[in-house]
Amino acid sequence: MVELSEASTRSRVLLCPERGGIALACRLNGYELFYLDEATFLDPSANIRGGNPVLFPISGPVAGGEYEWEGKRYAMKQHGVARTEAWRIADTSEDGVASVTLSLSSSERTREAFPFDFELRFTYELKEGRLSIRQQYRNLSDRAMPMYPGFHPYFATSAKDLPYATDAKRYLDYNDGQVKPYEGRLDLGPMQESAALLDASRPEISFPLDSGITVTMAYSEAFKYVVLWSVPGKPFVCVEPWMALPGELERREELVQVPPGGETEAFLTLRAAHGSTRG
Repeated sequence: MVELSEASTRSRVLLCPERGGIALACRLNGYELFYLDEATFLDPSANIRGGNPVLFPISGPVAGGEYEWEGKRYAMKQHGVARTEAWRIADTSEDGVASVTLSLSSSERTREAFPFDFELRFTYELKEGRLSIRQQYRNLSDRAMPMYPGFHPYFATSAKDLPYATDAKRYLDYNDGQVKPYEGRLDLGPMQESAALLDASRPEISFPLDSGITVTMAYSEAFKYVVLWSVPGKPFVCVEPWMALPGELERREELVQVPPGGETEAFLTLRAAHGSTRG
C-alpha cells in the first residue's frame, strides 16, 4: 500500500500497486469519494469493485472475448490487462507535493492478450485538495500500438438519479441500444447496463454525492466519452472517462495509435467541495 496525504486540506489517497495500480480510497478536503467492496479487494482472483481501476489497453469488452489483430486472434478480458497486473513504485516525492509514480511494463502474460511491448507510468499527485493522475502510455514496440484506455471510478452514493453537469446533448443507452437526448440528469437505478454521454466538447463533468458534496472531474480531450454505470441495490455510481466506446478494436474509427518508440500523455483530475452542480 502507498498513502499520499495532505494534512492542511484533510486529504488522503490510498494506492495498491500490486492490484492493478488502483487508487482504493480518496478523501479530498475531508470528503470520502470512493466506494469499495472489500471482499473483492481481499480476493486476489476477483476484479476489484471499487476505487478507481485503470483500464488499458481497452475500455469495456471485446465481442465474444476475442479480437483479431494483424491476422491473429487474441483473447482479452473486459477492460484489458492493466487492472489485473502488479505495478511497481517507480518514484516518490514529498517536495512541496505528495506524489508517487507507478509503472507497469509488458510481460509474457500481457503479450498473450495484447501483442505489444509497452510501459505505463502514472503519477498520482495530491496538492491543494486535488488528486491529479498524469499518465504516460509508452509504446516500446516497432509498430504502432492501438489503445483506448480509460478509468472506472466508483463514487459512493446512495442516490442513483443524479444531475451530471456536462455539455453533452445525447447519450447512448446500452439497455436498448438507442441514442437519446440528454436533459441534464440520468437515473441509473433501473438500468442493468451502462449509458455513454456523447458529443461533449468540454472535458469536465460535475455531479453531487450524498450530503451535498459535488465532485468535479477534469480530463484530457482524448477522453471523448463518459460512461455511467451502477448496480441496483449497491451504494455507488461509476462515472468513467473513456477514450472510445466498447468494440473500438473491431471498428477502428477512433483508435489512439501510439507510434513505434513514442508515447501518449493524458491527465485526470478530481476535486470535491460543498456546493451545487455547475451546468
